[in-house]
Amino acid sequence: MAEASGDNGNAIDFFLDRHVREGRGDSPAFDDGVRTLSYAALQSATHRFASALAAAGIGRERRVGLLLFDTVDFPVAFWGCLRAGVVPVPINTLLPPDLVRYILADCRAEAVFVSSGLYPALAPVLGGVRQVVQVGEGADAAFLAAGGAIFETAAAPADEVAFWVYSSGSTGAPKGVRHVHGSLRATADTYAAQVLGIRADDVVFSAAKLFFSYGLGNSMTFPMSVGASAALLPERPTPDAVLAVMRRVRPTIFYGVPTLYAALLAHPGIGPGAGSDRLRRCVSAGEALPEAVGRRWRERVGVDILDGIGSTEMLHIFLSNRPGDIRYGTTGRAVPGYELRIVDGAGQDVADGESGELLVRGPSSAEGYWNQRDKSRRTFRGEWTHTGDTYARDADGYYRYGGRSDDMMKVGGIWVSPFEVEEALVSHPAVLEAAVVGHADADGLIKPRAFVVLQAHAADTDPAALREALKLHVQQKVGVWKYPRWIELVDSLPKTATGKVQRFKLRAED
Repeated sequence: MAEASGDNGNAIDFFLDRHVREGRGDSPAFDDGVRTLSYAALQSATHRFASALAAAGIGRERRVGLLLFDTVDFPVAFWGCLRAGVVPVPINTLLPPDLVRYILADCRAEAVFVSSGLYPALAPVLGGVRQVVQVGEGADAAFLAAGGAIFETAAAPADEVAFWVYSSGSTGAPKGVRHVHGSLRATADTYAAQVLGIRADDVVFSAAKLFFSYGLGNSMTFPMSVGASAALLPERPTPDAVLAVMRRVRPTIFYGVPTLYAALLAHPGIGPGAGSDRLRRCVSAGEALPEAVGRRWRERVGVDILDGIGSTEMLHIFLSNRPGDIRYGTTGRAVPGYELRIVDGAGQDVADGESGELLVRGPSSAEGYWNQRDKSRRTFRGEWTHTGDTYARDADGYYRYGGRSDDMMKVGGIWVSPFEVEEALVSHPAVLEAAVVGHADADGLIKPRAFVVLQAHAADTDPAALREALKLHVQQKVGVWKYPRWIELVDSLPKTATGKVQRFKLRAED
């Protein structure tokens, strides 16, 4: 079912309808291990979905929640909403019910589409939504049956709000971030095309989920920008589950987060290609990648990790290492199409080697936060977006991460980056993960306090001896004043679903 070309700025024309119009309709688009969708089949399904939305009385610019696992149902619902001019709001499927209730109320969702497997646990908090549709295994058949086979795609300028994504909540309650149609193509034209070098023959697999901006680009807009295909993992991305998909689909591009890369390196099944003999690119975002993890991955798997940083506010990665230009321990350089600044507390640019807040200017910046004017004004200032991340740029133009601005601590009058201490801890063979926060000593002076998750082989090590060994290790790696005065051995660290450590929860333990 081809559609006429036009000047419609609705993102669905570029990412989906264009491929069918140009003869690529039979190309595979998505495979979730149970079902597959070609581009033509996806197009037909989105027409049916958009028509069903209209039949249900859900009009243009209204919001609908998507509480969906990573299956082929997700792209059908997301693009179906865009075709109808309805605003999809993907919601983290790992959130507790109370936060789901908060987001649905905050965005004023008129309907929510929820995977059948999630429904029993979430049913008590869905009562305030006018229409609840269960999705999967035919559960949504009645909803879809009300729609027709063809729907006239909503004409939209590229600057019209297309979808919302809620921030991960690493520093508090999630915020509704509003993105326009044009931002989707902007990230594909910049990072995907000019750094990742994605091709039509690529098969991509992202352990990071579709419900947040990193995974949305990885698994959906990036492959769809060139007519490539994506493998989806409905369940949680444990090392066993991830490696099983790697062996099954043999992807050429893999996306993860630092925590997952560290866990995969600790898995006995890791080896060349991580199960895929076609693997050519690995990408990391969410938090800065420790240098030791990047180097170990290169040695074990044989493929470098392109470490980058993005944000929900900028939709995807804007600062990154790139093929042939990798400097582990840094986040690389600006993605083409983006400009960066590092400023001090007065908003003045700092000299190379000095730390400050990272600012970014580029084509994918969000329109703002929903109903949070003060926070919008602090984050989106003219063309520049304030990231809240501390960085320093070296003389060669590479950017080194220092942590969140509110995570920095002054020790003995000298600023200390928690990430620098964490990197030093993770480089010790006994450590799997580490998080560092500031803690007041008996005199009220702030010193580093570390929370450490051990490698399995170190579980039986004498705790007191190990703590002293780790303190000495950090002193030798990054400086005698930076070592953690307290080391807590823990089973896990509190994280968002994107893999970001929630340091505010660790600080709250004080």
